[in-house]
Formats: sequence, C-alpha cells, structure tokens
Amino acid sequence: MSIEPRGFGKRPSRNVFGDPLQSCSTAPMTGFFRNGCCDTAPEDVGSHTVCVVLTDDFLQFSKMRGNDLSTPMPDYGFPGLKAGERWCLCAPRWAEAFEAGMAPRVVLRATHEGALEFCTLADLKCHAIDLA
Repeated sequence: MSIEPRGFGKRPSRNVFGDPLQSCSTAPMTGFFRNGCCDTAPEDVGSHTVCVVLTDDFLQFSKMRGNDLSTPMPDYGFPGLKAGERWCLCAPRWAEAFEAGMAPRVVLRATHEGALEFCTLADLKCHAIDLA
C-alpha cells in the first residue's frame, strides 16, 4: 500500500486560507513525504503541517522537549537544522511552543489546512511572516 499526500489524484492540497499549498523548503528537503511541502496523510500521525522558519530558541526548546532537530544524524540522511531554515513542523509541537512563548514564525501559504486541527488560524497569524 502506498502512502500519498492528501489531494494527489483528486484536488490539490490546501493551505490554511483554502488556497493551493505552496512549497515550504527543498533545502533542506522537508515534509512528511520529503517533497518540500507540508502535505499530510492519515499515516502522518505527527501532522507535519506547519511551515516554520526555525530559530535558535525554538531549536533549543524542541531539544529540551525530546525532539532534537539540530543534531545531524548521517545514518538517516538528516543534516541537522539551523536557525533561518524552513521546516515542516508537527502542528502539536508548534501549539506546544506557542503556549510556552517559543513558537517560531510561520509561512501560512505553505502551512497545510490540517494544522487547523491543532492550532487556531488566529494564533498562526500572530506568528506569520507572509501576511500583507
């Protein structure tokens, strides 16, 4: 059984505004499917749906909470992440960081609508980098 992002073959995946989902990052390659998008599927139990711009403070916060995103793991092809890079973050982790005052900035147009199951649009907008 293959795992496909929501929207494949039917309609394009949508962002939090209901528009087509934009790419988050290909350098580093991100997303549950490692296709550069914060797309999701039922198999994505972590809901890797929030496109963020990482900060040193958030990376430290995440490490303290048991998810070390900054240390390279060459055996898994993971380079380790740095501040300033974009990454598809798990929506529950973003919500946890938001509650702790440590949430990184968000790219709303690249954040999957599935994130709204865990985060409010108002909270995401408070940290958005792409609102005009």
